Amino acid sequence: MMDGPDRLLTATKRRELVDAVLGRFFSLARTRAAALGPDYVELWEALEANTVGGKRFRPRLVFSAYTALGGCDDEAAANVGAAFELLHTALIVHDDVIDRDFVRRGSPNISGTYRDRAVRRGASGADAEHQGISAAVIAGDLALFNAYRLIDRSGVADDVRSALLDLLDEAMFASAAGELIDVDLAGAPEVPKVDDILWMERLKTAVYSFEGPLQAGAVLAGAAPTVVAALGEFGREMGIAYQIVDDVLGVFGAEEETGKTTIGDLREGKRTVLIAYADSTPQWGAVAHLFGDPELCEEDAGRLRGALIDGGAREFAEGLARYYANRALARLAEPHIPTALRAELHPIADAVLSRVR
Repeated sequence: MMDGPDRLLTATKRRELVDAVLGRFFSLARTRAAALGPDYVELWEALEANTVGGKRFRPRLVFSAYTALGGCDDEAAANVGAAFELLHTALIVHDDVIDRDFVRRGSPNISGTYRDRAVRRGASGADAEHQGISAAVIAGDLALFNAYRLIDRSGVADDVRSALLDLLDEAMFASAAGELIDVDLAGAPEVPKVDDILWMERLKTAVYSFEGPLQAGAVLAGAAPTVVAALGEFGREMGIAYQIVDDVLGVFGAEEETGKTTIGDLREGKRTVLIAYADSTPQWGAVAHLFGDPELCEEDAGRLRGALIDGGAREFAEGLARYYANRALARLAEPHIPTALRAELHPIADAVLSRVR
């Protein structure tokens, strides 16, 4: 622990603290699993591999709010940050199951790892996929439950721990609702409205990725309820902006920077703000039959991108992201927000918007 001008930890130090918490957690889990057999150890190793290499964005938000508001128990903050990181792992593992994805960022995810393992052992294609998905469901469940356990073990006072668990619960509760809406929207014959997409993205992503971690850091630091509420509002608006930008980059981004293919969302027929806006334009009507084609080629993907640009969908989405980011920054201008907190959070908004400039 430190006091004075060096109190605000570097991003590298924050990450090291969170990585240490996760490292201890997985080490203990593997030791426990060894008593139940090598296959169980292998599952824990696969789950741990899914937490390695991430940006630790949610722990960063916990620390940003916590240290800027005067918190000095770095170990407690690292445990809370690790809890949100493990929640993120659980949700993406289950999201891949829902989307029937076996690869994430170019490498086999848990479903893919266990599918390939089953194939090597002689399973048929359908049976191998079922085994892969089953393993991923189990791994996601383990990550989800243990996110709560990390907060239990954070060493904070009972009333603070209870408030933190409530925030984690709300994040999970909202994300499940958002995921269900996303599934429903994907299967609907009509293209959803922009407001429906925004509501889904707020629930599915913004609550657990922005609102929850920021408010958790504030609660851990003993901040006033007005500050906690303002951070929730900032996180909501910023989370929506972030997801809009992410959807734009899913079609127009540079793959070497985002780590994602720019044809995947078009092949999948993913319903985003871009598509919700484009659906009413004549440019999109001329190429809409290509959207969602699993065999979509790069040439036809280029036609879809052109329609999104010519019809104004890309410009609309980028403008909407800026609108929500500015709404978020307005929350920081409120008089009860400390200067140090503004200084910590302004760069986050800038970083989100810089992705579409």
